[in-house]
Amino acid sequence: MANAPRMLEGYRVLDFTQFVAGPTCTRLMAELGAEVVKLELAPGGDRIRDAGFKPRNDKSSSHSTYYMQHDHSKLSFAIDMKQPEARELVMSMIPKFDVLVENFAPGVIGRMGFSYEEVKKVNPKIIMCSISMAGQTGPLSSKAGYDTIGQAYAGVTDNLGEPDRAPIMIGMAIGDVSTGVAAAMAVFAALLHRERTGEGQYLDASLTDTYFHMHELNVPKIALAGDRVRPKRFGSQSDGPGPAGNFRYRDDQYIMILISAHQWPQMARAMGKPELINDPRFQRARERQKNRFELQAIIEEWLATFPTREDAIAAMDKERVPCAPVLTLNEAMAHPHLNERKTVRWVDDPILGRVATPGVPVKFSAWPDRADLRSARLGEDNERVLRDYLGLSGERIRELYENGTLVRDKTIG
Repeated sequence: MANAPRMLEGYRVLDFTQFVAGPTCTRLMAELGAEVVKLELAPGGDRIRDAGFKPRNDKSSSHSTYYMQHDHSKLSFAIDMKQPEARELVMSMIPKFDVLVENFAPGVIGRMGFSYEEVKKVNPKIIMCSISMAGQTGPLSSKAGYDTIGQAYAGVTDNLGEPDRAPIMIGMAIGDVSTGVAAAMAVFAALLHRERTGEGQYLDASLTDTYFHMHELNVPKIALAGDRVRPKRFGSQSDGPGPAGNFRYRDDQYIMILISAHQWPQMARAMGKPELINDPRFQRARERQKNRFELQAIIEEWLATFPTREDAIAAMDKERVPCAPVLTLNEAMAHPHLNERKTVRWVDDPILGRVATPGVPVKFSAWPDRADLRSARLGEDNERVLRDYLGLSGERIRELYENGTLVRDKTIG
């Protein structure tokens, strides 16, 4: 069994996705050994090829840091689906794939001729996953939307920011990436189901569903109490017994401190202020919650006495107080822990140079982290895909270039 396939080796994925949510799903499958053929639409392919940083010597290149992060480890097959032969060409490859993933707006993949009803006619065992803002069914299914639109509908945005100001915008694609991870999980489960039953199936993943799934406490409470429970924005300080929140060290440096009720004596000891344990303002959880801003001022005054933020954290670590520096992304990328675990993964890209990208969020004992990542230029794998999946000759492939069915990066010879 030494040469038996491991993880997802041997599985083939047809990737109709672009931007972030869909590409995250298929990228995780590629990371774990599947062969992912990314179908990119002419003329420019995935729109994130034009985002992020480009190679310094060629700003017109189809390669970019944004594309590299979300689409490395995939084969690029670039085709003009408006050409007469395109749909038949792609449909003839469908029987060779185990999985198809798409994240167009609901209805678009069907108009292209690749609805689940159509693809399962030629491949009944295929797993097809559609990813969208609000799902394929329901009153919102036809509405245009991105990450933050799903966030708003899921009751998440209203919880973010200061209580007396407008809800804030989050500076990263939490919903997109999380939906991609959830979709990948669903595909893995569907593949296991197929192994056991022989059945393919259709998966419907949405950003709104993923965001709503993130509510950890209030959904059943509201179901029982109605509007008597109304989650609020708390800004930098939690409304819990704490202390819990982001505390200023100096200038623009902050420390996150988050303690449970039973850990309050540990915090008081770390501060060298044991008298606070029995201070009537802070002795019980309810009083600490009521007087949290007064407690915040005491803690921040104490934090400012340390020569460095690291010294303040060390004092709390000594008493096992849960805390962390609020790092900038630049600082996080330089942190030794994140680098040792390859959470930050450094890659030598032949076009971009030495660049970092996030690693797989779970470590496998039987599947090593990979650093030899390849990111394809637009259409770079056209010939390989058509030969491997359809057995087309070089002459036939040249005809497809000549009639405009196939496209590729102009820098490819």
